[in-house]
Amino acid sequence: MNNKITVNIITLNEEKNITDAIESVREIADEIIVVDSFSTDKTCDIASSLGAKVIKQKYLGDGGQKAFVVDHAKNDWILSIDADERLDIDAINEIKKLDLSQTQYDSFSFARKTYVGKKFIKLWYPDRVTRLYNKSKCGFSTIGGHAKVEGQSIHDLNAHMLHYSYSGYSEMIKTSHKFIERGARLTYESGKRAKKYDPLVHGLGALFKALILKGGLFHGVDGFNVAVVSAFSSYMKYALMIELEENSK
Repeated sequence: MNNKITVNIITLNEEKNITDAIESVREIADEIIVVDSFSTDKTCDIASSLGAKVIKQKYLGDGGQKAFVVDHAKNDWILSIDADERLDIDAINEIKKLDLSQTQYDSFSFARKTYVGKKFIKLWYPDRVTRLYNKSKCGFSTIGGHAKVEGQSIHDLNAHMLHYSYSGYSEMIKTSHKFIERGARLTYESGKRAKKYDPLVHGLGALFKALILKGGLFHGVDGFNVAVVSAFSSYMKYALMIELEENSK
């Protein structure tokens, strides 16, 4: 099908990832737009040399930054990927089969395979993400942390997006600190308050969900590692919310 798709990639100092990200979408992209949060490395130069249009924009949050492209994209259909994500070959083939001019759907989702280093984390699979959408019918939410496409008619593609989220467990632990702090602050600012027992309840709950309900106990050491980090993150989010409340008095 002759689908016209604008691919959007948001970046900040992604020189190690941007080439692979762009190359993974080239077959299905009519236009590639990189929205960059003023990188200080070679991200923009590399993206431009590969034919992408680069627009610099102060970071508006995950959803806001991804929604920013709407006014700059020449096509109605937009595929949004992060710099550390790639379209798998099955995703490229599925997109090529679509007739976006006639489809009844306003957006499409992919099953995401996440890696820590070279290790595929089964615990997080399939982690459905909606990334191909018609901008005239739906778009990214601009509220909260990790935003998502909000649409009325989403179709799940039998296709994969690869997510190379962390180079290893060391980077995963370091990055989790940022998400813990942001999650605590956003939840607190939304008006919610944590009780004294919430850190323990949510921490143990996250551990139980990851190990038992999602089967992480049977995914070997990697499943257990990820479960422990998830539990710690949940515990500390509510611990920090309590600290924010105490400091405000």
